[in-house]
Amino acid sequence: MSKIGFIGLGNMGAPMAINLAKVGHKLKCFDASADAMLATSRHGLASATSFADVVEDADVVILMLPSGSIVATVAKEILPVMKKGSLLIDCSTIDVASAKSLQTVAAKFGVHCLDAPVSGGVGGATAGTLTFMVGGSAKAFTVGAPLFEAMGQRAVHCGDGGSGQAAKICNNMLLGISMIGACEAFSLAESLGLSKEALFKVISTSSGSCWSVNTYCPVPGVGPKSPADNNYKAGFAANLMLKDLGLSQVAASQTHANTPLGAHAAKLYKQMVDEGLGDMDFSGIITQMKTKVTTDAKK
Repeated sequence: MSKIGFIGLGNMGAPMAINLAKVGHKLKCFDASADAMLATSRHGLASATSFADVVEDADVVILMLPSGSIVATVAKEILPVMKKGSLLIDCSTIDVASAKSLQTVAAKFGVHCLDAPVSGGVGGATAGTLTFMVGGSAKAFTVGAPLFEAMGQRAVHCGDGGSGQAAKICNNMLLGISMIGACEAFSLAESLGLSKEALFKVISTSSGSCWSVNTYCPVPGVGPKSPADNNYKAGFAANLMLKDLGLSQVAASQTHANTPLGAHAAKLYKQMVDEGLGDMDFSGIITQMKTKVTTDAKK
């Protein structure tokens, strides 16, 4: 079993750390939030008092942080005191350039590094069913594999450093686009007098079949239970979708890739967030579409 330092005990990080402890790994955890530290300690996880304390003697250090700038700040603190030959796994979702930079800096300190963002949301983190998209050396991936297995159901080695982040933003750009398409389809069906039950049965078994309908349907009462059945309480919040779409558009600009639908999806989610609905599940964008239709009809 590994000695693990875990930094970032938010909605995703805390259950990931708990799942590692469940299979016998020895963890020491740290978060800037005292409430997060207290909540994690209730599960019997040891609390660190500083960044230096959390990485001391750790074989592996795992980060689950909100942004690339915070990852860079934390890395600057911990890399000089990490053991040579140890492994740093960054599970945060950050831009590709920052992920590559982290790998370069880690190597200078003799530390192996993986960028390993996740898909599956809070439910997947709690259930241990996350998918990890991993960038870094094959050797580092082999070391990290048992930890990914403890926290998730699949880990895909995508290539060199930064490729995990690249896979994540491409996947989530498609997810944002497809969810908007699913919402438009159900909104149009409603305006045509077609029942949501009938449309679900058609789409889920026809050429329009997709995860955004089959598994995470944006209307309540049809298909597997989804946030739509819980008043759009977030499984994956709209503000996080906007963050990921923003990262995709930064990458598209830097590489001169043409992503017009990705750009438009980012615009629509920004409108949703600007209206104060960033904490709603991203599938809740259907409520914005219905509001707009109603408003336009009254004009």
